[in-house]
Amino acid sequence: MRFTFRCLDAQADALLLHGWVTRPYASFWGMLSASVADVAEEYAGIQSSGHHHALLGLDGGVPAFLVEEYLPSLSPLAATYAVRPGDVGMHLLVAPPSSGPEHGYTTAVMDAVLARLFSRPEVERVVVEPDVRNTRIHALNERLGFQPAGMVALPDKEALLSFCTRSGYLAARSLLPPARPRPATPISIPEGAL
Repeated sequence: MRFTFRCLDAQADALLLHGWVTRPYASFWGMLSASVADVAEEYAGIQSSGHHHALLGLDGGVPAFLVEEYLPSLSPLAATYAVRPGDVGMHLLVAPPSSGPEHGYTTAVMDAVLARLFSRPEVERVVVEPDVRNTRIHALNERLGFQPAGMVALPDKEALLSFCTRSGYLAARSLLPPARPRPATPISIPEGAL
């Protein structure tokens, strides 16, 4: 498997996350002006909440994306829709590419995240609420089977509430083009080493 997951360590991973959440592409994450200490404090709160949890997604052992899972019934979303048993909320932030963009990478990441969530039998639907202006994530969500349910007002944004059922995800996944093999990493052999 290309992607693996590990529990986020709010203190040890704060500097890494700070380098992701303070870049302009992550403006919808809401932490552009955060300090490393702010990031550590935010994720310490998430990890200790009991209903919200953050994971790092690893690509070949290297941190490549951040996933947050939460219970919508214990979040501000509970005031905006009728939460069902089996609903799980999700946030996703992909790290900036270290060696240039890879076609289909973000789709592969989202696929791995959804496969992980739906591998849990208690999960019936994945719920997302990205900012209404974040058109790139709306397109990705729809590509993987999310159905928009309408705009909702949350404390920090106007959001597009969307749901993905297990069957919707599997149907969307079956339409994705096959994953391209990863290009081999060139090996550099110093002159005179042979």
